Amino acid sequence: METLFDDQKAIPFEDIEEAGDRSAIPLSQAEEPLREDTAPAFPVDPIEASRALALTDVIAPRTRPGEALIRLAYRIGVPGHALAAPFRRAAAVRVLATVESPITGDRAAGIALRAGHFLVHGVKQPIGRLDFDSNARLGVGLERKVHSFAWLADLASSAPRADCVAIAERITGLWLDANPSPPKRSVKCAAWDVENVGLRLMAWLVHAPLVLTGQDGELKPQLLGAIEETANWLDRKALRSGAGLGQVSGWAAVTAAGLLLPDGKPRRLYGEAALIRALGELVAEDGGTLARCPAAQMDAIRVLTDLIACYEAADQEAPDALWVMRELLVPPLLALRHGDGALGNWQGQGAIPADAVSSLLVATGIRSRPLNEPQHWGYQRMRGGQTIVQFDAGPPPRARHTRSGCASTLAFEMSDGPSRVIVNCGGAAMAGGQVPARIAQGLRATAAHSTLVLDDANSTAVLLHGKLGRGAETVEVERRTSNRNGREVTSVDASHDGYAARFGLTHNRVLSMRSDGSELSGDDILIPASRKGKRGKVSFAIRFHLGCGVEAHLSEDKRGASLVTSDGRLWQFRLRGDAATDDVKLSCEDSLWVDGEGRPHATEQLVIEGLTSRSGGQFSWLFKKMG
Repeated sequence: METLFDDQKAIPFEDIEEAGDRSAIPLSQAEEPLREDTAPAFPVDPIEASRALALTDVIAPRTRPGEALIRLAYRIGVPGHALAAPFRRAAAVRVLATVESPITGDRAAGIALRAGHFLVHGVKQPIGRLDFDSNARLGVGLERKVHSFAWLADLASSAPRADCVAIAERITGLWLDANPSPPKRSVKCAAWDVENVGLRLMAWLVHAPLVLTGQDGELKPQLLGAIEETANWLDRKALRSGAGLGQVSGWAAVTAAGLLLPDGKPRRLYGEAALIRALGELVAEDGGTLARCPAAQMDAIRVLTDLIACYEAADQEAPDALWVMRELLVPPLLALRHGDGALGNWQGQGAIPADAVSSLLVATGIRSRPLNEPQHWGYQRMRGGQTIVQFDAGPPPRARHTRSGCASTLAFEMSDGPSRVIVNCGGAAMAGGQVPARIAQGLRATAAHSTLVLDDANSTAVLLHGKLGRGAETVEVERRTSNRNGREVTSVDASHDGYAARFGLTHNRVLSMRSDGSELSGDDILIPASRKGKRGKVSFAIRFHLGCGVEAHLSEDKRGASLVTSDGRLWQFRLRGDAATDDVKLSCEDSLWVDGEGRPHATEQLVIEGLTSRSGGQFSWLFKKMG
């Protein structure tokens, strides 16, 4: 893999107009503006039909003579101080440098902390009433916020440091009192999940001035002891526990501890090599994480950005692989931005707000175009005029990478400027806040996404605890550009086998959009999975969940509908071909959409329903922008 940058120094992020329908082109310190004739950074090859996403070829860290031996000795248990400074006593634990992290937290959540409560997904939880014990049952979002110490970034963003130290010390003291030391045996709880432990250690090191410079004389030695114990715990556990982002977070924290704690060179060398391997197992060749989740993509970028800041604080040069990996992660994230700057609702997430995405991009200093034609990320992107379409044309994530996995294969979202016209419900990952936990499982179902459903069954089995089972194993994708009646049309043709075992049918969806974004046509085709099709009929429903504020009015013939967005944009929807028959019904039903703050909004959905032969069928429809 070649390095995709000329200089490792960050530059301010600026919004860039897209030039045509191309893959992302990462830029760092580029002097020339993006041009129409710029070559794609990644070759566009045919997408192979595969359940598994390919791993990234990573850059091995540069090692000097003897460093490999140091790494090996540390791995087998030789103490770091014995390798870094032989014949000397171990140095006292202290943080050697102050880290200036460019990452900004949620200012509103930080203000809430100063007022005495956690604010997670729009729900307040008083600090004094919170049980910080590792065995306490908390909502998923609150649990992660508390035990990962992500709240430190929020607090740091809310006010000058002097105004935040007291509340930071109070919460840290309460947590340490409830969790005095790492468990000696492996336990399954949020406080000692490798991902949360790694994020917690990183937060303690990056935001050390908030928790180590106050007036509480007893907290400082207690926290320094916890930092040392946690780093030692991760040395042992990160290799054997966790997966995907969990291992990346764990090894990033080990590396940061090697940079910022005394006699840390052996630990840093050990952590660097393991981190780069973990990144290779998390990130596909096109830069998409194997979780296929926008929140996981952002978390990976944050972890690498904070770690690079640790290198800068320690006056050390970060390995090239970390810079390359971070630059690879940005274009896939941009592919999921709608016209309002916020992200689409994918893999259980709400519409992550535009300011959260923009602040992260500014922190990285990376300028890039969205990744339109992924090889492994799976989310195809089409843009024409002000219309943006996001199409899930990839296989579901593997179980080890899944967070709040959803059966969303071949679902799509569409926006027109700042208005979202077609969406997915989203929000399963935010359950326990304003989204009731009892409906989270339903929000992960195929029916909660804008795609076709057979017999009200999921295209991939939705299991408990955010996991997915069997279903869509193979997804085949083809993207092409053609000329129709003098207009350029981009088409994405994708199919999955999620219904083949149960119903003997393969779902094929073709989305075609004009270059000016005025029309989006779709064909949902059911094809027999074997030469001999099954007899009988099966019910089907094609759902189009409407964006928040979109008003739907069915036409008199019940074969179409008018859609009016909150800012007055008008779209017409029509059934075509076999879909426009008496056997097929178009109706408007209730739905919901979850925003980036975890708030559910009552919305509507258009539903095409009917019976189809098990020998196959085709249903065509059209969205046309008026005026």
